[in-house]
Amino acid sequence: MVIPTPFHPLPPTKTSLHKTRLLLNLLFSPMMLLLASSCRFTTLSPNTNMLPAFSQSCNDVISVWMGMLSSDGKCEIDVSPFLQKLTCEVISRTAFGSSYAEGEKIFQLLKIQGRLIRTTKDMNKPILWHIPTPAKTKMRAADKEMKNSIRVMIEKREKAMKNGESCNEDLLGILVESNQMEIQGNGNNKSVGMTIEEVISECKLFYIAGQETTSTLLVWTLIMLSKYPEWQSRAREEVFHVFGKQNPNFDGLSLLKNMTMILYEVLRLYPPNLYFNRTLKKDMELGNLSLPAGVDVTMPILLVHQDGDIWGNDAKEFKPERFSEGVAKATKGQVSFYPFGWGPRICIGQNFTMLEAKIVLSLLLQNFSFELSPVYVHAPALMLTLQPKQGAPLIVRKL
Repeated sequence: MVIPTPFHPLPPTKTSLHKTRLLLNLLFSPMMLLLASSCRFTTLSPNTNMLPAFSQSCNDVISVWMGMLSSDGKCEIDVSPFLQKLTCEVISRTAFGSSYAEGEKIFQLLKIQGRLIRTTKDMNKPILWHIPTPAKTKMRAADKEMKNSIRVMIEKREKAMKNGESCNEDLLGILVESNQMEIQGNGNNKSVGMTIEEVISECKLFYIAGQETTSTLLVWTLIMLSKYPEWQSRAREEVFHVFGKQNPNFDGLSLLKNMTMILYEVLRLYPPNLYFNRTLKKDMELGNLSLPAGVDVTMPILLVHQDGDIWGNDAKEFKPERFSEGVAKATKGQVSFYPFGWGPRICIGQNFTMLEAKIVLSLLLQNFSFELSPVYVHAPALMLTLQPKQGAPLIVRKL
């Protein structure tokens, strides 16, 4: 029996999982992100404009950093908390739009849960989970408050839709509206749509995947670019070649080949998650192993990503050029690079994360150069994601 916890809810049925994935894969597809970014079709509200949301949050950080510079145009900054705040603001604006304040509240509640879950040793032991402790009581209280906040936002959107108002101005609105259209298109049969509990779960996913994953990717990328200045120069030259000093645009992002290679290599060396766990629903043959249904299988992402037999003797080295001909060529056609998972359960937010990362890095490289601070300590540590345990202090210099 599976016992639900705040971070491990009861799994959806096969039918509900299928309909949820259909909606969310459409929502986070490159085409939908393109439409949301450029507003090329009138079916989307002008407020559904993700690129300006990305740029606005990044430009806010740039302004703060400019104000911190000394008279010689440089200063030491721990970039990690700034990038966490930036990605929090982005996901709050794009996921909840006009409900931005409520979105930030949800983020703070998720942070509370994250801190508590790291100190709770029996999260994966169903029997021990029901033994009350102060930490578990706080986790359940935070989870209840978060669900209630999301529920109120959803009900407001549904009420507005019934009054004929358009609610497709952010990810939550698009999700709710798409769900309602699915139900109405099947004779108001609610069984074909997502339940409110499923929508709440997906809103939590917006934050965990959209904020934590992206901020971690950005932090490690800046650290690697500081450690390898030749790649920083190549990325900056590419950004200026494509965008000049203008804000990034959607069409130009696809031309950033060096940056894509850099991001892939960072995801290979420092994947947000170190492993995935899956439970077999039926008996399975895996190589020469016969695995019965109910067995838990762990896929060690980091070990596979740095396996010398797959990647070569330089597997632990930072070499973005290995992706110069794409992922398939770099992996020799094997499933050996999966920072966002693989198959039908692949992370739906990977396009969102890559889009945001390219925009933020482009803007930062247009304004600053980076080098490692003498006090930087390389100490990757698994928190909710793989993060630098001692922070990311960098010497930031205005261009």
